[in-house]
Amino acid sequence: MFKSFDPSRALEQRQQENLFRKKEILSGPQGKRVRLRGRDVLNFCSNDYLGLASAPELIDAMRRAAASSGVGSGASHMVCGHSAAHHELEQRLADWVGRSRALLFPNGYLANLGVISALVGRHDAIVQDRLNHASLLDGAKLSGGRLVRFAHGSSEDLERCLAQISDPSKRHCLVATDSVFSMDGDVAPLLAQAKLCQQYGAGFLVDEAHALGVMGGKQSAGAVAAAGLSEQEVPLVMGTLGKAVGCYGAFVAGSEEWIEYLTQFARTSIYTTALPPALCDAANKSVTLIQAQPWRVSQLHDRIRYFRQCASQVDLPLLLSNTAIQPLMVGGAGLAASYSAALLDKGVWVSSIRPPTVPANSARLRITLSATHSERDIEFLVGQLAAVVKRSIEVEVPIVKEQPTGVLDEIV
Repeated sequence: MFKSFDPSRALEQRQQENLFRKKEILSGPQGKRVRLRGRDVLNFCSNDYLGLASAPELIDAMRRAAASSGVGSGASHMVCGHSAAHHELEQRLADWVGRSRALLFPNGYLANLGVISALVGRHDAIVQDRLNHASLLDGAKLSGGRLVRFAHGSSEDLERCLAQISDPSKRHCLVATDSVFSMDGDVAPLLAQAKLCQQYGAGFLVDEAHALGVMGGKQSAGAVAAAGLSEQEVPLVMGTLGKAVGCYGAFVAGSEEWIEYLTQFARTSIYTTALPPALCDAANKSVTLIQAQPWRVSQLHDRIRYFRQCASQVDLPLLLSNTAIQPLMVGGAGLAASYSAALLDKGVWVSSIRPPTVPANSARLRITLSATHSERDIEFLVGQLAAVVKRSIEVEVPIVKEQPTGVLDEIV
C-alpha cells in the first residue's frame, strides 16, 4: 500500500526484540478467576480493583436501564445523545470528587486528549512527569504545545522546569500528572506540585485513573481528595469508570466555568457518540456501592499489605508501592515474557510489561490486586513468583532489583 513502508519488517523486528504483544481471549465475566485457554486461572492483571466489574448489583442496574432506555445513545451529547442518565451521572461524579461540575467522555484516553488539546496551543507549554500515561503524553503531542518533562515524582525538577519556561506572562502553562502511576504503583507528591502550580500561575490536571475508588478516605474519591486539595488548588481532575468503578467511560471534573469551556471546546467529547445510557446507570450504582460498602477498599488494602509481607519473606524484587499495582522488576523483555508464560502454565495470569510501555531494560511483571483475592490466592501467587525467580537465578539470568535511572523520553 505504501511503497516506503513495509509492515512485515516492523512486525518481524518487534518479534525479534521480544516486544510482540498478543491479545488473549477470555470466556465469561471479569473476576479474580477468569476462563482462559479453556481453563480457569487466577487473574492478577486486572484493574478491577474492587471486584465490581461483575457485581450482581451492577448487572441488574444495567439490565433494567437497557430495558427502559435501550442500548445505544444514538448521537453525540450535543446532538441528541445526552440523556437524563448522563446528566445524573455527571452530577454524581462531580459531587463524589468534590468539584462543581463534571463532563463525561468515552474513556480516559480520549478525556486526556480532549482536555489537553483544548487548553494548550502551539504557543503554550505542557509540563509532565516523565512516567505519565500515554494518553497524557499523546494529548501534549496533539496540542502542538511545547512539551517539557520533569524527573519522575520530583517536585524540585518540576519547579526547575516551571522557572525556565520563557515569557510566563504570555505563555499559558499546564502541568499534568498521574496521581497513581499505572506501571510503578507509586503516588505523585500532589501537595507540593499543587503549591508550585499556584506559585507559577500554571494550570494543574491530575489523572486519577488508578486512585479513584481506592484512595481518599471514607468516600474513596481519589488521591486528590486524600491530599485535601480543593478545586482552586487542582482545577481539573480526570477519573475513569473502567477500573475500580468496574464499568466503562471517563469524566473530567472542575469548576462550572472550566467544565463549560471543555463542553464547548474539547473535541473528543463534542465529536463522538455518547456512552450508552445503561452504562451510566451501572456506573451510578457502582459509586453508590463504593460509598456504602467501605469494606471493599479496606479489604483491598489488607490484601496489598499481605502480598508485600509474603513477598518480602522470599525476597521478591518489588518496587516500592502501597497501591494495588505491585511491579516485580525483571529487566529484559524476553525474560519478563518467559516469566509470564511460566506463571500461566501454573494457573496464574500476570502480564509482562515491556518497552515501549516502560523504559528500555525495565521490563516487569505488573501484579495487580483486588479486594476479591483471598490470602490463599496471594500465597499461591507468591509461591509461583518465587519459583520462577529462583529458576532464573539458578541459570544466572540477571534480575533488576530496583528501577533504573535515566528514563528515556520516548516512553509511551
